[in-house]
Amino acid sequence: MRLLPVIAGLLLCVTLLVVNGSPRSVPAGGMDFENRCGWFENPTPANVSLYDRDAEWTIGVQGGYQVPGDWPWPEFKKGEWVKTNNDYGYGCACLELRVNKDTHEVLEIKSARARTLSACRNDESLKKWKKLFK
Repeated sequence: MRLLPVIAGLLLCVTLLVVNGSPRSVPAGGMDFENRCGWFENPTPANVSLYDRDAEWTIGVQGGYQVPGDWPWPEFKKGEWVKTNNDYGYGCACLELRVNKDTHEVLEIKSARARTLSACRNDESLKKWKKLFK
């Protein structure tokens, strides 16, 4: 009788893989949206990342991985987007998203909101990114 729950669990995992198309589609740690805040960077076309207290989360890489579909972009106020390459650059933002904790890829973005630059600059948990974002 104890084997029955194990078999049911394995069947559920196989079903998820078949429905989603690949293991990459199933994020480690669950399918829930989470709020992550940090440095939102778009240095060049199609390259976008969020740097938070835990890691760099890949939103898009030119010629490579891209979060599928249309997703919201943080709306930065004047002076809250630091241009580093024409209109490309970085700002401080919070995103409600789903991530794959194994690959550090963002799987889906539900919402995005800009924050002041000082919010990230004063956040002790983001100090490891200080050299990237001045």
